[in-house]
Amino acid sequence: MTVCHGTALAAESGNAVTSAQGADNFYQSTQVSIQKVRFKNQYNMEIVGNLVTPKQLNRSTQNPAIIVGHPMGAVKEQSAMLYAQKMAEQGFVTLAIDLPFWGESAGQPRNLVAPELYADAFSAAVDYLSTQTFIHPQRIGVLGICGSGGFAISAAKIDPRLKAIATVSMYDMGAVTRNGLHHVVSLEQRQALLEKGVSQRQTEFTTGKSLWLSYLPEKLSADTDAVTREFWEFYRTPRGIHIPKGRTLELTQNRMLSSEIRFVNFYPFNDIASIAPRPLLFIAGDQAHSREFSEEAYRLAAAPKELYWVAGAGHVDLYDRANLIPWQKLGTFFQQHLAK
Repeated sequence: MTVCHGTALAAESGNAVTSAQGADNFYQSTQVSIQKVRFKNQYNMEIVGNLVTPKQLNRSTQNPAIIVGHPMGAVKEQSAMLYAQKMAEQGFVTLAIDLPFWGESAGQPRNLVAPELYADAFSAAVDYLSTQTFIHPQRIGVLGICGSGGFAISAAKIDPRLKAIATVSMYDMGAVTRNGLHHVVSLEQRQALLEKGVSQRQTEFTTGKSLWLSYLPEKLSADTDAVTREFWEFYRTPRGIHIPKGRTLELTQNRMLSSEIRFVNFYPFNDIASIAPRPLLFIAGDQAHSREFSEEAYRLAAAPKELYWVAGAGHVDLYDRANLIPWQKLGTFFQQHLAK
C-alpha cells in the first residue's frame, strides 16, 4: 500500500491552480469510436451510456473494459466522457453511463437521490459488458469521479466482477450530508435537516409540488463561498455546462430536499476492506476541499491500495483539466490489474 505524490505539470505550491487552465471537458478524440448503448438494470429501468472503443481495437479477441461514472448531479457528458475517451486512447474499451434519474437514463422524478440504484447501475453496466463478445468478463474495472467514486465502491463491495476500482476527486455523499465538510454539521443540525426533509416529503405527497435545494445559483453573488464558486465555474459556464433534453439551467445539478436526506443513510466506506484483494486507487488533488474522503477511504481500505495526490490540484480541477489529470497513472493501474 502506498501514498504517492504526482508531479503533473507545474503546479503552484500551496494553492489550487486556476481552474480554467487546461480545461477540456468537451474533448473529442480522433482515435476512438463512440456508440450510444441502452440496457436494463435489475429494477427494469433503462440505463444509457456511451460505449467508447479504440479505432484499432481487435474485436476478434476479448479486451479489458472500464466503466466510468460521472460526478454527483452531473451527466456523462460532464467529466465522464473526457475520462472515457482518454482511457480508450490507452487501449481500453470504456463505458460512460448516466446514473438512474440523470441525463438520458430512466427514472422519475428526475434528479432523484437514490444511492442504492446509483450503485446498481455499475453492476448493470457489468451485466451489459459481459455480453459483448469483444469484452473479457473477468477484466472489467470501474472509475468513479466525485460522487460516483462512493457509488462505485458501494457497488464493488457486493459485486466481485469489478476487478479494479479507481476514484478521482471522490465525494462520500453520505458523510458530507451527515456531517458537512470537515465535520462542521452538528447532530442537531442533521436532525433539523431530516425534519425539514420529511415535512417537505409530506407536502409533495399532498400537493405534488417539489422543493429544490438550488444550492448552485445561476449567478454568483459577492458572498458566494469558495466551494460553491469552484463548482459554479464548471457547471454554470461554457467550460462544463451541459443541459440534458427536457431540463432547464436551474434544474441541472439540482436535487429535491425530500430525497437528498437519503444520503444520510449512505455509508459507502463501511466494510470497504472486504473489497480486498481487488485493488483500489484513490486520486485526489492535494488542495481539494474534498480530500478528506479519499483519505478516509484509504485509511479504512485493505491492501492493495494506493492514495495518489496531484500536486496543486483542487477538487474540480480533476474533472476536466486534461493537462493535470494523471492519465498515465490511471492507465498503468488498469493495465496492471485488468491483465489476463
